[in-house]
Amino acid sequence: MNPSDNTETTEKTARVMIVDDHPAIREGLAFRIASHPDLMICAQAADVQEALQKVADAAPDVVIVDIGLKSSDGMDLIKELKAHYRNVRVLVHSMFAESLYADRCLHAGAMGYVNKEANPGEVVRAIREVLAGRVYLSPTMTDEMLDRAVKGIELTDDPIDGLTDRQLEIFRLIGDGKSAAQIAKRLHISVHTVETHRENIKRKLNIATGSELTRRAVLWHSDNS
Repeated sequence: MNPSDNTETTEKTARVMIVDDHPAIREGLAFRIASHPDLMICAQAADVQEALQKVADAAPDVVIVDIGLKSSDGMDLIKELKAHYRNVRVLVHSMFAESLYADRCLHAGAMGYVNKEANPGEVVRAIREVLAGRVYLSPTMTDEMLDRAVKGIELTDDPIDGLTDRQLEIFRLIGDGKSAAQIAKRLHISVHTVETHRENIKRKLNIATGSELTRRAVLWHSDNS
């Protein structure tokens, strides 16, 4: 039986929705989560639009979101859920480095971050933590954030951290080999807007040319994926 078809629940069973564009990852997560009697899978989705179509009917307690969706961006979904479904807890499950995205995701409205390379049991622990109203990060990231907070300094002095969420998304897509037209189509914005973002990224990163921007983005993408 597909875990997403499981409708049997009890008063203490938490409803979990998975948003990931890789079917194998969705199914693997679903079976892992559904093996715990206090958790059930109420829905699955491959992108932001499908997730928003299903979330109202599925009524999840927790939505597990990947950042790097093929036809949309997980950060947009986090912000939409925070704006329109404030009782829904969001847990990010991503291949991208926690040190780069965790703080951004928490500011966007998520309550936890689990890297896809983490121990499989960590996802279930994270779900239970966010259900209890607590933020879940890896011990290393938690220590780093607390240390930085005590010292009153930013998480990183890397200029890439100064990019906005949209600029970082476009920088990542450039590094993934996407053209301005492909980025515009994916993000539902104009090519002119993409080019404007490219110029602002170049300015923030002190990059002079488009070819240098592409090279920097490709190197960054290979180091963070």
